[in-house]
Amino acid sequence: SAMASLLLLLLLAAAAATSPGRLVPYDLLYADGVRAYFARDWGRAAELLQRALHSYAGLRAARRACRAACRREAAFLGGPGAAGPWEAALFGRVLQRADCLQHCLGLRLGVAPSAHRASRAVRRDFEQREPYNYLQVAFFQLKKLDRAVSAAHTFFVANPQHLQMREDIEKYRRMSGVKSDNFRDLEATPHWEAYEAGVQHYNADEYLQAVARLEESLTEALAALEECRALCEGPWEDEDEEEEEEMQPGLYEAIAAHYIQVLKCRQQCVLEIATKPGRISATEDFIPSHLDLLQFAYDQVGNQALAAECAASYLLFYPTDEPMLEKMKEYRTELGENTAFTARESIQHYVQRSLMEKKLIYYAVEHLGGTFNDPDLWTPDELIPENLKEKHREDQEKQKQETLDVEEREKRGPLPFEGIAVTMDSRRMNGTQRVVFDRVLTESECKDLLRLTKAAGEAGDGYRARRSPHTPHERFEGLTVLRAVQLAQNGDVDWRDTKLLLQASEKSRKIIESYFTPGKKLHFSFTHLVCRTAVDEEQEGRMDLSHPVHADNCLLDPEGQECWREPPAYVYRDYSGILYLNDDFQGGGLFFTEMDTVTVTAEVHPKCGRLVAFSSGKENPHGVWAVSRGRRCAIALWYTHSQEHAEQERVKAEELMEQRAVEQDRPDGEERQGTDRSGRSSSEPPLPNSGARATSRRQKPGSDRTQHPKGLRVRDEF
Repeated sequence: SAMASLLLLLLLAAAAATSPGRLVPYDLLYADGVRAYFARDWGRAAELLQRALHSYAGLRAARRACRAACRREAAFLGGPGAAGPWEAALFGRVLQRADCLQHCLGLRLGVAPSAHRASRAVRRDFEQREPYNYLQVAFFQLKKLDRAVSAAHTFFVANPQHLQMREDIEKYRRMSGVKSDNFRDLEATPHWEAYEAGVQHYNADEYLQAVARLEESLTEALAALEECRALCEGPWEDEDEEEEEEMQPGLYEAIAAHYIQVLKCRQQCVLEIATKPGRISATEDFIPSHLDLLQFAYDQVGNQALAAECAASYLLFYPTDEPMLEKMKEYRTELGENTAFTARESIQHYVQRSLMEKKLIYYAVEHLGGTFNDPDLWTPDELIPENLKEKHREDQEKQKQETLDVEEREKRGPLPFEGIAVTMDSRRMNGTQRVVFDRVLTESECKDLLRLTKAAGEAGDGYRARRSPHTPHERFEGLTVLRAVQLAQNGDVDWRDTKLLLQASEKSRKIIESYFTPGKKLHFSFTHLVCRTAVDEEQEGRMDLSHPVHADNCLLDPEGQECWREPPAYVYRDYSGILYLNDDFQGGGLFFTEMDTVTVTAEVHPKCGRLVAFSSGKENPHGVWAVSRGRRCAIALWYTHSQEHAEQERVKAEELMEQRAVEQDRPDGEERQGTDRSGRSSSEPPLPNSGARATSRRQKPGSDRTQHPKGLRVRDEF
């Protein structure tokens, strides 16, 4: 009707009233800002990057506002009209909603909404706060220290593993003129600040303050959830963009696929709001845990009515939770049997809506295919189709393991050397207790160690090439630290290169110890400088590996899915490492598998200065692809917590090195530790590197929140 159309126009005008005019697409501003950055035009770079962040925030705000406005104006209320065709009744409303959104966004943005569709790479940069990484350098060059510090801190909060930014933050702290309140998170989410403050008050038994901050956190978290859900109604994200035309879905299949994609996105929003910036895994049971803590806190301050309301709300998630049911009985006794205890409306709406969406998603997964990683531990078992229940349990276990991995990472201290980068962690390598570090050695240090292998080979004694024990298609050469020192004593190799071998292996030990077992000493078990060379005439038709799949401290039994920790395995080994020296060869990459020794879960490509480290047990079966051309060199390293199994050859080698130093009667030469030799001043920031549910309410919930050489013949295993 004319009146309805007029009302719609008024609504759209109101929604667009706060529009600043035409909003330039943020990806274009970002690209121009990065160009200005690398042109060292700091003023323009800072301006464009700030405008890009403003545009990104404006686009998200416009989408949220327009979807909220159009949800009210073009609502899907009531069933199809009895008199007319159902398609007109249903899709008429869909078309009205689409029309409303297009007009509203056009008014707010000043351009067609399609102009604001950035690439996935750019969207990921903004999600990871990468523009702030550029901004901090631009502001520093402009001598705007306060703004540089805020930008750096904002980036670091979301990227705490970024070692270079950690170094820059420490430099900012030491600079005069930098104030503590300059370290502000410009993208801070209100509910996280309130939640952490509330938990602190709660743990300190300050229940009045805890109630206020936890209520604030719950309100803000639910609001953030709605904003996240609104942003899910975006374009179809097709993972297989090169799908054949004849394989494109029909009308109803396409509608169903896009709708289910939106529903899955909405379901994942609870993980987004429950994941603190910079963390990988979400806080478990984020919404229910608020109610759990509030119930106890309200009880402690004597407000049993609100405590009962929180308990009733919590029971919507876990209706058979015995400790909470016991508390409800207590509240009925205290407040009267006839007192009605009702859950909060906001929580009722949250649970009912979530269950409706889960039901639709599980129906689609069961009948149309696809997968669904349910983000919630409280999903009722009866809602999940029988044939999906086992998969659901596996997903939940994987989610718990990821949470444990995050807690484990949080206990780690900073790495003991500057300039080293964590390139891949356990999560990216699809396993546990795995990590890859880069820049452990410089190019010149790799060349010096390669020179050591060449000189040792020419000396002939103790480093003779022989057929590999694992394959007839490669020659194998190995040098221990003690043999390297003995060759240096004979004048066959350079003392400096031998010393570098000891230094590089010790540096690797310190890195691995600080990352995996801070505070718990790791001893060398065996150190081996190893080269494998492809036999040119033996490569045709080759099907084997350079080293078959194995585990380092147990005997792998793929058929029995077991690994027996017994001799002749080196049962005392706890951690393993490989420090690569070169990449000018073909093949030779390290790979990890499942216990079946067949399913590859991760691969690591060798290059100078790359250190891969992992626990030596059954959780990390691994092998080495065939070296099909060239010569692959690396330092193979094994470590143990057991001092009685410490590498005795290394002790002797170090004694000989000290003895030589005394005989020389002068200090040792410069130690080469592979740190940054770029000559950058200590005050100059670098270029950016783009690249709980409580277990029991019988006691105070959340009380566990603080968690958060033997006569064996040596053998090469890499």
